[in-house]
Amino acid sequence: MSDRKLLPGKFAWFELASRDAKTAQAFYGEVLGWKVAPFPIGAFTYEMILAGDTVDTMIGGYAAPKSDRRPSHWISYVSVEDVDATAKAAIANGGQVIESPYDAPGVGRMARITDPQGADLCLLKSATGDKPDELTSPGRFFWSELHTSDPTNALSFYEKVFGFSHRSMDMGPGGTYHVLSKGGVDRGGVTSHLQAGLGPHWLPYVAVDDVDATIARARKMGATIPMAPEEIPGIGRFGVLVDPTGAVLAIMKPLPRQQ
Repeated sequence: MSDRKLLPGKFAWFELASRDAKTAQAFYGEVLGWKVAPFPIGAFTYEMILAGDTVDTMIGGYAAPKSDRRPSHWISYVSVEDVDATAKAAIANGGQVIESPYDAPGVGRMARITDPQGADLCLLKSATGDKPDELTSPGRFFWSELHTSDPTNALSFYEKVFGFSHRSMDMGPGGTYHVLSKGGVDRGGVTSHLQAGLGPHWLPYVAVDDVDATIARARKMGATIPMAPEEIPGIGRFGVLVDPTGAVLAIMKPLPRQQ
């Protein structure tokens, strides 16, 4: 653990904020094979998501939402070198800080911000460094995608605040897709596609072996499917589900990446 380094720009953690964590845990256990493990943080216990049987397979966690008015939702955490400086940069570039920087014992320093269009995400400087990048494997998060009403201004914000560069891809009927990268590594994407009824948000992606079978299990377990499985040429097969608590998640079987 001690030889880990920070990987600024990496989406290093994913959290489901829900008032009904038990329903979510049962759902994801059946659909994605996730397990749950308690983890003490100060005076309370945090429930971690495990992609395998051991603690070293932790990929995220469950938490109560900060507001009773907010439905269940996934929150992406991005690794930064300086939480306080990044929070100040967010404000200077039109964003907001909705949870001021704080220390979580044994975990690191974090804060929660929104970009100028209202999409929120958390900043994280891990006390133990970030997990090294690895090949995409089933059951694990591997991508986070910003769905926004204003891609142009969003790209400017994330460049100035996080140091992301981007390249734009013509996806034909799918419009223009922007890939965010830092340090030569692709980290996420930006699209103007917004599902009806949702405001700007970050959408996490989980890798699976069989998108169609996973969507079928999700539907059987009470999910709704706003986007049925389909192919993205040269990228992979994907689908989008809304779990029984109301949180939106994407799944994909990505094609092997070319070097």
